[in-house]
Amino acid sequence: MERGKVRVAGLGFRSAATVASLRDAFDRAGGRADLLATVAGKAEAPAIGKLAAELGLLVRAVGREELAQEVTLSHSARVAERFGTGSLAEAAALAAAGPGARLLGPRVVSGDGLATAVIAERTDE
Repeated sequence: MERGKVRVAGLGFRSAATVASLRDAFDRAGGRADLLATVAGKAEAPAIGKLAAELGLLVRAVGREELAQEVTLSHSARVAERFGTGSLAEAAALAAAGPGARLLGPRVVSGDGLATAVIAERTDE
């Protein structure tokens, strides 16, 4: 992690997602992060645990209240109804990165359609 800079990969995924699904989405999003983040309840899923172990990163479980406070670029009605935010990956990345974080690019989808990822970055000046 660069001094004063933190990158968080936000991940959203369906229960059928494999570690390969998550890795594909992570790589498509840029493949560099200091931390993985997803909604509490999914943070204990075996696939994200295996990805974290492969990458040598921790997983931050983000509460639904935190997710709902983040403004996302993408909007899925299904995700909004279930999690209170338009994009689980975007909201998790922004919440975990902290105040002043910004998305480095658009949310991306894995080739199998089972996972989404985006990278958020916060720079402390």
